[in-house]
Amino acid sequence: MTFLKKLLIGGAVVSAFSLNHVNAQTSFLDDAQLFSQFRSTGSARINALGGAQMSLGGDISNIHSNAAGLGFFRRSEFSITPSFAVNNAQTNFLGQLQDDRTPNFSLPNLSLVIAKPKGELQPGSFRGGTFGVSFNRIADFNNQFGYFSDIRNQNSLLDFYINQYTAFGEPPIGASDGLVLDIELVQGNPGTGYFKDPEYVFGQPFADETIITEGGITQTSFSYGANFENKLFVGGGLGIHSVNFFQNRVYGEEFLDGNNVRSLIYSIEDNTRINGFGASINLGVIYKPIETVNLGLNFKSPTWYRLNKEVDANIIGEFFNENGQLTFTEREFSNVEINTTTLSTPLLLSAGGTFFVGKSGFITADIDYVDYSKNRINSRDFDTSFDNRDFATFLGSTFNYRVGGEYRFDIWRLRAGYAYYGDPTTDTSFDRSMQRITGGVGVRLSRMYIDFALINSQSDNLYNSYAIINSANQNVGPFSEIRNNMTQGMVTVGFNF
Repeated sequence: MTFLKKLLIGGAVVSAFSLNHVNAQTSFLDDAQLFSQFRSTGSARINALGGAQMSLGGDISNIHSNAAGLGFFRRSEFSITPSFAVNNAQTNFLGQLQDDRTPNFSLPNLSLVIAKPKGELQPGSFRGGTFGVSFNRIADFNNQFGYFSDIRNQNSLLDFYINQYTAFGEPPIGASDGLVLDIELVQGNPGTGYFKDPEYVFGQPFADETIITEGGITQTSFSYGANFENKLFVGGGLGIHSVNFFQNRVYGEEFLDGNNVRSLIYSIEDNTRINGFGASINLGVIYKPIETVNLGLNFKSPTWYRLNKEVDANIIGEFFNENGQLTFTEREFSNVEINTTTLSTPLLLSAGGTFFVGKSGFITADIDYVDYSKNRINSRDFDTSFDNRDFATFLGSTFNYRVGGEYRFDIWRLRAGYAYYGDPTTDTSFDRSMQRITGGVGVRLSRMYIDFALINSQSDNLYNSYAIINSANQNVGPFSEIRNNMTQGMVTVGFNF
């Protein structure tokens, strides 16, 4: 099946993810995916193992993942993890390729554990416990992609707005989705109908678009893990999530008249800012049926977010005469649109197993189950029933898999891993899963350690600039396929005391 046929068949589904220009902002379906998708994070050691960690103990990543692993600590520890990543986004629009490169330096993890183990001669099944606190980046939104087309679109963003005004009426004055009315690119009224400016809009346009996103989600975790008879380890923790998201999008179109002379250039720029806080809890257990095997199970509750969203937009139009000379320019700004929502993300169930090969190393693996259709949004500012129906319809359940291994030689550690994160949507015409290939090396000294990890992540996404639904219920609006390839290096430096 060709890529275009996939788009047309899946159009009704895909369009639900991309009605982005309805209010010149990210849709709440986009927001739910953005803030609920799970990726395993933590120290360089864990990342080098493909993120597999649910049955491993004694790593600072246990603070925000399976806190039962904190019960393995015999010494207190402090660690810091700087990281540098480069994301390469290749956009395919009408067969035209554009590459965008986004570098990003961050400090994704800062952790402290305070261990209180019991001595070997002290009686009792309780063998002590460990408290941990960490600051961990669980999502990174820094990216850029876009296109500049030398091929005419089959339709225009102005057609989208005409369809919207015809179906739902004109927006209030100052609304971001009424800017094309403000500079009269779309004219008319509900009684006689709407049409494009006949003096400057001819045929179909050339289009270009750039989308820049910034920010992330940081989780501050407070956790405790206990050790019983060196066989059963239990733990739990509280996570406080801080959200900071910014998106700038500029979409433009250029029209030529019948003599191929420029008649109109316009662009719409919108800015979306989302900030807020959330909370979640983790409960986990690790059991050692025999000395060489660990079995882990972890429950992460839904994260309950309170999010504040601000959107503003502006439009600029340049109008040319029949000789292609600029005659006048118009610019209008929207009001700042503000709303507050509460978002409940789905719970996450994880299980893992580790097999130790003597003192030479180990192999470990994880599996997660998450149902993204369980996202729920509420607000006092607007009716959320439509958005919640979208979550249930267009998002689905999936499994994630991670596997990794470590080889030990004297003070040196060699690591490798692989991770697969399933597609969160119900759209079977396009695969939005992510794969990671990882590796790393570490050295263990008496009072400190240094670990390095290299992570390569690959995923594909569809982006629909706007939706035009034809009589066959197919979305014939412009689609872009984005191929993301991110390479990240990180170093964890830890100190024992």
